[in-house]
Amino acid sequence: MSNIIGITMGDPCGVGPEITVRALVEMDDADRAATRIYGNLPTLEAARKALNVDIDLAPYVVDLPIEGAPLPWGRLSPVAGDAAFRFIEKAVRDAEAGAIGCVVTAPINKEALNLAGHHYDGHTGMLRSLTKSAAAYMLLASEKLKVIHVSTHVSLQEAIRRATTERVLATIKAGHDHLKRTGYAAPRIAVAGINPHCGENGLFGTEDDDQIAPAVAAARAEGIDAYGPISADTVFHRAYSGAFDLVVAQYHDQGHIPIKLVAFDTAVNVSVDLPLDRTSVDHGTAFDIAGKGIANHGNMLSAIAYARKLVTGSEAGSSKGGQA
Repeated sequence: MSNIIGITMGDPCGVGPEITVRALVEMDDADRAATRIYGNLPTLEAARKALNVDIDLAPYVVDLPIEGAPLPWGRLSPVAGDAAFRFIEKAVRDAEAGAIGCVVTAPINKEALNLAGHHYDGHTGMLRSLTKSAAAYMLLASEKLKVIHVSTHVSLQEAIRRATTERVLATIKAGHDHLKRTGYAAPRIAVAGINPHCGENGLFGTEDDDQIAPAVAAARAEGIDAYGPISADTVFHRAYSGAFDLVVAQYHDQGHIPIKLVAFDTAVNVSVDLPLDRTSVDHGTAFDIAGKGIANHGNMLSAIAYARKLVTGSEAGSSKGGQA
């Protein structure tokens, strides 16, 4: 595997160019040499000027054209949406060819992406399509809490439909395999219930008993240290306190809210079960502050650090099964 990471610039009208440039500036020479930015050089230069930093960006940029670049900051634009797609597509192809070892993605705007004719629910769905993968899972990783999702960018009604025994089991296994890879010898995995109090023995729904509990039993039968379903109003606190290494959340907000509460600026979005490695910031394009040079790049630094661990094979977690 290549030790080079490829950072996709994200939507050219958002904060992606700024946080990417700022992260590059803070790297040491060795890390900078092992970095490629998939983006647009005029846009990155505009970000550099907004940040008032002095660095020669050209040696590190895989420059892809954008008509009219740099585009106005903070504007919804199908041109920007198409560019964001092309940055990711090129990085994926280079990762498949072995030129880079991990893709790190800056934020995209889903509305701009769809206005450009690229109809995806976000990065994960796009990457699954580009790599022709059968499945991909979103894992949010922070120091004291890690969450993997059974479903993400769908309605709550659709999320409940997707919480089948087969899908929950596949999510447990994907999370288990990722934690094993990143240094956990025996990951302790909690599975959140989907209904209040896991249905209270059928009073508030039977999905937990009929769909989720059998998935946990099947995982345990395969030797996975899985527990649940556990009521979602307690399981995240228990995991944060050290009882579990990973929580399986049944839908987007169930998993995102606790992570963003405890690690808003540091959590890393990791795509699991793809044929390539991908990490990402866990925030949006922030059009309201784009181009002002004030965007917080801490989340980008965390995503890059996680990517470096994946490409070097160093542990991103504890070999004893404790917290990362």
